[in-house]
Amino acid sequence: MLNILYRTLPGRLLLKPLTSPVFSKIGGFLLNTRLSACMVGPFVRKYKICMDDYEKREYNSFNDFFCRQILPEKRRIAQDEEALVSPCDGRLSCYPIAENSHFKVKHVVYTLEGLLKNKGLAERYRGGILLVFRLTVDNYHHFCYIADGRRTKNVRIPGVLHTVRPVATGTVPVYAENARQYSLLKTENFGVVLMMEVGAMLVGRIVNLQGPAEVRKGQEKGYFEFGGSTVILCFQKGTLTVNDRIWADSRAGRETPVRMGERIGTGSHCQPHRREDNLPFLC
Repeated sequence: MLNILYRTLPGRLLLKPLTSPVFSKIGGFLLNTRLSACMVGPFVRKYKICMDDYEKREYNSFNDFFCRQILPEKRRIAQDEEALVSPCDGRLSCYPIAENSHFKVKHVVYTLEGLLKNKGLAERYRGGILLVFRLTVDNYHHFCYIADGRRTKNVRIPGVLHTVRPVATGTVPVYAENARQYSLLKTENFGVVLMMEVGAMLVGRIVNLQGPAEVRKGQEKGYFEFGGSTVILCFQKGTLTVNDRIWADSRAGRETPVRMGERIGTGSHCQPHRREDNLPFLC
């Protein structure tokens, strides 16, 4: 079906309405109906999901199941203040952020400025590190804060929601099209961290639970509804040391499987800010 949609004329004519937010909302509505609950059993069996890790209850819809809560003891949060923890389950890739850097994510090449739609904000992270957490449909789809700190409001960038399968990503700029949200988190050990969530086809909602607030490490930040999803973190220069194993995997073109709360790096104290900076949060 994806080959027809992306590589034939009739398919491309159908692609625009199918990947519009309206279609995504319709899909989300159907997945919230009680009728969709019949999909839960086959989905669990197909992806071999261990339901012993989750709260025992009846699900009223497929989305109700997809947003299920995991048992706290199954995702322990590393408590060392200088430990960077993974914000979610997924597969992690890391990249240095240099001038005019281009990052390859899900077969798509993009710039940080293009992703943020904000040149000044992107400039603040030059010389730093970008972490990409790719969630698959069998992952736990909640995400948490990586440190104590004070966060800003959510900035929403609307977009057309495209599927992220390789047949699609070879022909359309997925990340330039996808809806996404980001906020900034001022921390003691990691500087001002940019946190972004990216939705994919049929993800009608990226649910962030807080606006501007004081937050705690390991506190739930939000969750994704059904579909492939991605979490991105950006760190300023000199504020993070990533674990050697993760760097080695990324250099070799491999993703590193991680779980929410797992230690993936170490922070250093925030660097003095420059007068010309005009971010909402400055170290």
